[in-house]
Amino acid sequence: MEIGYTLMTEQSGPTDLVDYALRAEQAGFAFEVCSDHYFPWLDAQGHAPNAWTVLGAVAQATERVELMTYVTCPIMRYHPAVVAQQAATLGLLSGDRFTLGLGSGENLNEHVVGRGWPSVTVRHEMLVEALKIINALFDGGYVTRRSQYFQVDSAKLWDLPTRRVPIAVAVSGVQSCELFAPLAEHMIAVEPTAELATMWNAARPGKGTSRRIGQLPICFDADRQTAIARAHEQFRWFGGGWKVNAELPSTAGFAAANQFVRAEDIAEHISCGPDLDTHVAAARPFAEAGFTDLALVQIGGAPQHQQPFLDYARDKLLPALRAEFAAHQLP
Repeated sequence: MEIGYTLMTEQSGPTDLVDYALRAEQAGFAFEVCSDHYFPWLDAQGHAPNAWTVLGAVAQATERVELMTYVTCPIMRYHPAVVAQQAATLGLLSGDRFTLGLGSGENLNEHVVGRGWPSVTVRHEMLVEALKIINALFDGGYVTRRSQYFQVDSAKLWDLPTRRVPIAVAVSGVQSCELFAPLAEHMIAVEPTAELATMWNAARPGKGTSRRIGQLPICFDADRQTAIARAHEQFRWFGGGWKVNAELPSTAGFAAANQFVRAEDIAEHISCGPDLDTHVAAARPFAEAGFTDLALVQIGGAPQHQQPFLDYARDKLLPALRAEFAAHQLP
């Protein structure tokens, strides 16, 4: 299982994110994923720079790490033809190190264009159409489409990378796997559920092996209670689950929805503090579920939170994770 680093745009500004990306590469992370938000989850996080601009700068600052959006929603805030152009350009700028991670989005980030927020069934239908458009543009040539949700008029990507940009899609159950697996190369999921991989593979018979890319928030600090307090302040939104998180329209809504989440609740679900075994144990379910890649989130966006974590990852956490998961075989 490859271990990655999360460039979390909700908790850091663009200049810091580029600096962290370079330092994460130097620390030995294999890949870096970048969230694509218009809003932070909570006001306490305090940031939301443009992910594509950040990734363009990161592509020039780094040399080795793979880059990925985790994830971009191509159905509201962006037209899929624009996403395809951005992805192709980033593929070129990064030297074929970019994977396009896509998902059906959250109200929090997509409402800003004033088109309302459709039901999850409609969002899934829109994402299927968006994936077909992006794939067609990646194929090269002109694309014209008239579909229920999108129109494309003689679009063409004039600058395509040597390697076709791989597409990964976020899924959470059988419906999303059946819809999106035939249209993508790789699977994204935030829950370490082995059944998802089975459903994903069943929906794309005869195709090559997919990567299974997960994400895990932790809060490293030399003092565990300090880590718990910071995780509670900045990450208590995480407890709502995606069925709730996708529907809330504002940071005030997230604050209200999670007002009764206690620090001890966070400590039960997020690995906090300096203990190496605790962090390895938190990652173990992803390996046991057959995930091939796991991106870590260090909670806390300031340099005094990130640099100690990156030093800790280089010296202790990454070697321990590699040793722990070297023997795991994919199911």
